[in-house]
Amino acid sequence: MPKPNQHKGPMAGHVKDGRVYKPPLAATSVFGIANWIKDDFPDLLWPALVVAEQGNASVRQFVKWQKAMQKRLAHHREDAWVAEALDGRLSHLAALAMKFPDASGLVVGEADRHGLRSEGVRSALASYPYMPAPWLVGDIEFEPPKRSDLELIRAALLSVLRDGHREALIKCLRTWSTVQAGTFSSDSLTIDLLKNYPGDVANRAAADTAVRAMWGAHKAWIQNDDPNHFDRAIKWARVFWGANSMTSRCIRKRDNESSDNGPTEPADGEPDGQAPSSGRSDHAESTPMPEGGENLRRFTMDVLSSFVEALETAPAHLYENERQEVVSGLVARAGRDLIAVLGVPDLWCVEHGAHIGRMLVETKIYLHWMANQDPAIYKQFQEYGAGKAKLYARMAEELPDEARTDGFRESIDELQRLSHNHDVFDHRTVDTRDTFAEGKSIRQMADEADLLDFYRQAYSLSSGVAHSEWWSVETHAMEPCLNVLHGMHLIPSLSLDTGGNVELAMAWVNQLYSLARTALRILGTDEDAVTAAFAWITDSDDPSAPKADAG
Repeated sequence: MPKPNQHKGPMAGHVKDGRVYKPPLAATSVFGIANWIKDDFPDLLWPALVVAEQGNASVRQFVKWQKAMQKRLAHHREDAWVAEALDGRLSHLAALAMKFPDASGLVVGEADRHGLRSEGVRSALASYPYMPAPWLVGDIEFEPPKRSDLELIRAALLSVLRDGHREALIKCLRTWSTVQAGTFSSDSLTIDLLKNYPGDVANRAAADTAVRAMWGAHKAWIQNDDPNHFDRAIKWARVFWGANSMTSRCIRKRDNESSDNGPTEPADGEPDGQAPSSGRSDHAESTPMPEGGENLRRFTMDVLSSFVEALETAPAHLYENERQEVVSGLVARAGRDLIAVLGVPDLWCVEHGAHIGRMLVETKIYLHWMANQDPAIYKQFQEYGAGKAKLYARMAEELPDEARTDGFRESIDELQRLSHNHDVFDHRTVDTRDTFAEGKSIRQMADEADLLDFYRQAYSLSSGVAHSEWWSVETHAMEPCLNVLHGMHLIPSLSLDTGGNVELAMAWVNQLYSLARTALRILGTDEDAVTAAFAWITDSDDPSAPKADAG
């Protein structure tokens, strides 16, 4: 564990390397944060569905199924390998059937004998294309999920998110399988803790923690030995989350007040009790508009709504969601700023509206430059912003008591939340270089994106505004999608905070429209969805209607 070389200031306790500050744990370079829900839940969908449908006691049937399968496959004399393949993963069942041609029939037969292939479970599994071990569902043909399928899948996912014990039960399938095969090995304390699991209620919480920790450590050990071991599981996870984006809508807090909303209907109809996400907001102008500027705010709100509509009606990449979150978040933040300014004509000038011009230029450079980089740049953008939130929280903690006004503690807590750091393990790196791109300046980005002249002529004149760091975008322009089938991704918020050179304002509006169309092109959004979302834009003889270029 590297020793901290920072002993005072807000980054005390960190290891400094250049302008990057890392907690000791992160500085080891061997500590990583993984999202098992995104990567592994789809692979464990079969046992998760069974437990959601039949309750926690059904894991006993899985254990009996494992024992029966090990006995039926004992003649192959590969007990250790078989035990690992019976951990409930679909990808491991597929590998089992490839290695032993008789295995698929045995798996199905024993699963039926132990009640692990109900009609509901098979129907839910059959609603996904390209699933590993498709023979598990039998003769059911693939078809889009029914309401009952979505409800069962949602229940399975929601239960492991909310219930650490159920998560541990599913992850313990690998342990139970190896115990029965005689290949499990651990220290005596762990064995004593697990020997009566899950029946020993007094030690259940500690045992749950041990099971989850062992499961993650074992997976990391496998990946260290074979980096490609879970490639098929990851490929299937991409299909799972991508299919969910096409069969259920995003859900906002304003759509349903309860956080326990059920899954929405497939996209061919409006969800029950849910207003269409493409609905455009009605906000009365708070100040009189100069002649020629009456329609600018309305037009901009409709552009932003159509941009979001195009994203939500087209298939989305829910497994690797960072790119869509960052691109849509930047456009949403730009649109929200512009809508606020368009409601105050006094800001329609270079002096008071310079931040709008610079923000629009900066956003365009960001979008074009990141589109030419490795896709990991979008995660890097978010991590940079989260590190800044951590730094700001620590700097605020330095304020003396007399300077701490009402709400100070709440502000610190919010910044700590936006840092996405762990409550126990301090893993969040703080990068104090000038930009998220390893310190590369916005001018260098503009040069590399062939926008240097645009930068020089527009950005340099519009200075003094925020840099759209991710923590700010997340807290102001994004909100969690409440549809659990979407994997807890973020979506642009349509709720606005409350808050005259018409030619300048029209230029801003035109630039936003260009950004929206550029972002959709970068994301490869379905053309039909884009066309439908922007079908309301028509040529107008009204000189106040912006003539926007989609280039």
